Amino acid sequence: MSGGTTPTRTGIANLPLHYGKAPRWLFERMVKLAREITIVIVADFGPEEMLRRLSHPYWFQAFGCILGYDWHSSGVTTTLCGALKEGIKGLERDLGLFVAGGKGKTSRQTPLELQKWGEILSLDTSPLVYASRMSAKVDSAAIQDGYQLYHHTFLFTGNGSWSVVQQGMNETNHYARRYHWLSEKVADFVNEPHAAILSETRGQALNLVAGESAPARSTITDIATRESPAKTLAELKRLKTLDLPAHHHLSTHDLHPDSLAKILLSTYERQPTDFEHLLGLSGVGPRTIRALSLISELVHGVAPSYRDPARYSFAHGGKDGIPYPVDRQTYDQSIELLSRAINKTKLGIIEKNESMNRLNRLTNGRK
Repeated sequence: MSGGTTPTRTGIANLPLHYGKAPRWLFERMVKLAREITIVIVADFGPEEMLRRLSHPYWFQAFGCILGYDWHSSGVTTTLCGALKEGIKGLERDLGLFVAGGKGKTSRQTPLELQKWGEILSLDTSPLVYASRMSAKVDSAAIQDGYQLYHHTFLFTGNGSWSVVQQGMNETNHYARRYHWLSEKVADFVNEPHAAILSETRGQALNLVAGESAPARSTITDIATRESPAKTLAELKRLKTLDLPAHHHLSTHDLHPDSLAKILLSTYERQPTDFEHLLGLSGVGPRTIRALSLISELVHGVAPSYRDPARYSFAHGGKDGIPYPVDRQTYDQSIELLSRAINKTKLGIIEKNESMNRLNRLTNGRK
């Protein structure tokens, strides 16, 4: 598992954007297999271990392959999460594992789904709703890497542990980026909070949750709370007339001071106590954060990090360390656990053999 420390990279996986849906006949089989494997893992190790496994991008990808999806497709994320949610429907209370959210419009129903589960379980879901909202806010506004979120799945257990799997698309380079969160690894929502971020392509990104962005987070909060909105807007208007440094990848073309006036007045009046509180305010989105970040850097001289947060990839790597060293422990554990789960399921012999064949192809590095 990976937390705040730099994880071992295990190779590269291309995740080209694939549109459309999995065929119905395939999805129905994926639902069945996802249900059986989940039952086995939860029975043997508990629901929290299922969250840990799903937060590990290599295991997540391997699970998707076992279900029968293309290993390199962006669709493995949305389809696996959908199959898992559908597969355990009606078994949630027995398993102690619950799934909310999904793709597109369904993702926006996550808070409502969590509240409904709270009523059924007599559970205070406000911390879960907050975690769902903040993880989405971080990956859309505090990290601006060119990937637009379109999928958000929130998984949790009866004791309040949770995991988030969300994915964004970049229609320019036609790749997807997946973001993994695990509650036990989150000490601070705005300081290195991810369990992992997967992406084939890397570049520059506004990364306000990087450890080295702490001074910028503080300055941005000060700008939003201590400087009058009129002064902040005047500085932004001035920045729009300047030629930004050639290395600066953040554009001001879609930042319209007049349209930001209302939200800046709101932040000034509500006086958020820190960057997390500021980010969590209703109406504070990517443009507001980008405007404040530009002012922090170009007016106050406090620059945020532009380190691309993506730091995980999945293929096995090479025995000689090219392109990356093999993470043998994770690799072997993933194979062992999936193999054991398949063998213990109630699937028929043919289905078990097909699943094992897919696992073997993954093990041998074949598609």
